[in-house]
Order: sequence, then structure tokens, then C-alpha cells
Amino acid sequence: MAEVVAENVPPLPRAKAPADTEVTLNQLMMPEHSNGHGNVHGGIIMKLVDETAAIAAMRHAQRPVVTVAIDSMTFREPVRVNDLVTCRARLTYVGKTSMEVGVLVTAEDPITGVTTHTNSAFLVFVALGEDRRPTEVPALAPVTDDDFRRFEEGLARQKQRLARRAQTP
Repeated sequence: MAEVVAENVPPLPRAKAPADTEVTLNQLMMPEHSNGHGNVHGGIIMKLVDETAAIAAMRHAQRPVVTVAIDSMTFREPVRVNDLVTCRARLTYVGKTSMEVGVLVTAEDPITGVTTHTNSAFLVFVALGEDRRPTEVPALAPVTDDDFRRFEEGLARQKQRLARRAQTP
């Protein structure tokens, strides 16, 4: 029996380790990012989180991606004007077309060096093919014990997301 090969469909890149997808984005918070009390608007932080996670997902998929979901984001500590915000993102779980990205956000006072964990989030992205429809992505290849733990936790979160989606009318 002859093998069927799709035309003009490049092969998927090799599986990638989570560390290969890691992205760090830094942004100094300025007055235009804040409210009247000197706190940075949560929407500014959410935008930075989404951008950082999207870059990690694109780096993995080597394709355009769209945000499908953002799991809850709790603001643990305020971010203030003149803080250096750092968003660190890396893939934690990959399905057929979807990718979960974990993002850790910290705020540093660049004068004192004091750094605070302000929030964390998990975002889900889907890679898009030439037709702008979801397309398959490379596998994630956990390396460390921590990578394997995060992958299993990501799989559990994805199952919960899919169950919630199935219950939604």
C-alpha cells in the first residue's frame, strides 16, 4: 500500500524541551501605566503576561498563535511606578494543537534590588496553520523531574478545562 503524503505540508519540527521555549520580558513601569495611587493597572500586567506567553508559544510552535484561555490570575502584591516588571514564561504542557504556558511575574525595585512575586498565570494558546485554523504543534519533551511534574499538572488542568467546556451550553 502506498504512503499518502500531503502536498505542501512541512513536517513538524522535533519535540522541544521546556527550557527551549523559555522567554523573559522586562518592562520598567512608568506613570502612564498607573492609576492615581501609583499602582500599575492590572490590565497592563495582563497584557505583558499574554505577550510573554505568546512569544514562548510561537517559539515552540514556530507558527502564529492565538490565546484561547487565561486561567485565573490573582494579584498577590501591587506593582508600582518605577518597578521593573519581569515576566518569565515557558511551556508546561502541549496537546495536539494547544499549548499551556506558565508565566511568573515579579516586580523589582531597581534601587534597592528587592524583588516581589506579584502574580502567576497559565495561558492556553492554539497554533494556526496557513488556513488560520488550528494546526498540530511539536511535542513537548520534559527533561527534568520538575518538567515532568509541570507536564502532568498541565495535563490535569487541560482535562479540567475540557470538562468545563463540555458542560457549557
